[in-house]
Amino acid sequence: MRRLSPRARSTLAVGVVLAAFGLPLRGLLRGAGPPMEEGFMLVFPERVLAGDLPNRDFLHLYGPGGLWLLAGVFKVFGVSLTAQRLVALAEQMALVFGVLLLARWWGWTIAVCCALASVLFIVPPIGLTALAWVGAVGLGLLALVVGLESRRITDPVRAGRRAFGAGALLGIALLFRPDLVIAVTLSALVVLQGAPRTVQRCLVAGLASGVSPYLIHFATAGPANVIQGMVLDPVLYLRGGRQLPIPPPWNRFDGMLQKLSFFGALPWPIPTLSSPAQLALWFHLVLGSVALIVGVAAWAVRRDARGFRPRVLVTVAAFSVGILPQALQRADSTHLAWVACVVMALLPVVLLETALTRRVGPLPRRTSLLAGGAVLAAIALLIPDFTLRKYTDYVLQSIGIHRHAYAIEHRGRTFLYGDEADAIAARRVLEAVEHVARPGDRLFVGPSDLRRTPYGDAFFYFLLPQLTPATYYIELDPGVANASGSRLAEDLRSADLVILSSAWDSWDEPNGSRKLGSDEPNRVVRELFCRVGTFDPHYELYVRCERLRGPHGAGAGSGA
Repeated sequence: MRRLSPRARSTLAVGVVLAAFGLPLRGLLRGAGPPMEEGFMLVFPERVLAGDLPNRDFLHLYGPGGLWLLAGVFKVFGVSLTAQRLVALAEQMALVFGVLLLARWWGWTIAVCCALASVLFIVPPIGLTALAWVGAVGLGLLALVVGLESRRITDPVRAGRRAFGAGALLGIALLFRPDLVIAVTLSALVVLQGAPRTVQRCLVAGLASGVSPYLIHFATAGPANVIQGMVLDPVLYLRGGRQLPIPPPWNRFDGMLQKLSFFGALPWPIPTLSSPAQLALWFHLVLGSVALIVGVAAWAVRRDARGFRPRVLVTVAAFSVGILPQALQRADSTHLAWVACVVMALLPVVLLETALTRRVGPLPRRTSLLAGGAVLAAIALLIPDFTLRKYTDYVLQSIGIHRHAYAIEHRGRTFLYGDEADAIAARRVLEAVEHVARPGDRLFVGPSDLRRTPYGDAFFYFLLPQLTPATYYIELDPGVANASGSRLAEDLRSADLVILSSAWDSWDEPNGSRKLGSDEPNRVVRELFCRVGTFDPHYELYVRCERLRGPHGAGAGSGA
């Protein structure tokens, strides 16, 4: 890129990154999604449009920002799987372009290498599901880019505007994920350190404006509900049922969804470590990357205390330390990717920085290619199963090869499932519901044994929009939904229809998800509901028994 004009270099860099997103895009849009996570990210925003509030009317463990964004998109474009996935794509692109723009101060060549590494990390884990973490990190990285730029502007008015925008982006990031507060605080302090008073005041003012919508959320949902849903449940009650041992073992997967994700995986021709060994190695690489960034950043500042690139590196180090707990709380491929997409993706600039003395001009292109290529090669050779292999799978799915996604269509809506037998059974469940449901009915979806609530098929709520969710626990979590004194049994008493699934009966993780909760929800099902259909391999449909006994009761039938 050295012989091109600055505009041409930046345009080419953006084009390469867009191409990296474009190659797997059709496969991502047509691929199967996680039944609960993508399911509730379709249901929650629609409930918001219906007037429900997160933390008051349904369990939501994070900030309301992501739901407000999706609700706005659904309001304009309609509730659909495609709309949700395009929002997820925008969030992923915000994150990757944040990496690109942070790395560009070392040159566009190495910035493109960093962005491509970030794509390999962020695209594969769960496809296009608009979970709040990716959006929050993307906003946070873009905020750091804008905030650092404000330090380079001599005009105080323009610098203040940039700083205010950076603060606002950081605040909105916290609206998505309040647990990003450590990363936001540490990196913002680095940006502000030694900055002109105007920049400092404007960034703080922007941050206050960005988080101010929390006042609305507290006022409408209620402080007690918000604290319970956003603090107590995820921090105190949920963690024991989701946390996995660290470091991950080299000979097996501990995470249940991790085990399932490798059924039907794309064959890979290059010899490498076993998948569990790759995961364990990846965990140590993430820790080592954070340590390396912090160490090199400290060294760079000592070498050139007033330099701009050292400040960028320290900012990145602060942000990396702040997001590291995400990899420690549950060391599966998704959570490791949510950290590696920043800390490992920016390793090329860290390596390049160690090769510098006091150079301030353009960096050697050959050195940039060597540093960037080394990191990309390490990713592809050491941990391909979670990066290049899965990315390649989506690329092939884009042209119709190795596609394993089965459409469940109902009432003009579509959900894509990864198992054909379950998809066929789910279609039959939906047809049976239409025969027994009445206008205004309330629906409950859960596991067959309600003493354990590790996972659920929330997509049924999305495909049955004429029914109202009967439970606060649209998202099912161990230690929360099945906790002693939870609302689960009470919610079931309010339901008219119940769909139970045995698909997750084999859930087995070395954590609190193995513990049995109260049997009261099971007793409610036995006492109040009658089974009207069995749909192999996993589903059962129940309706309130009083309907079957009444003069206008719906006819029962078996879908077995």
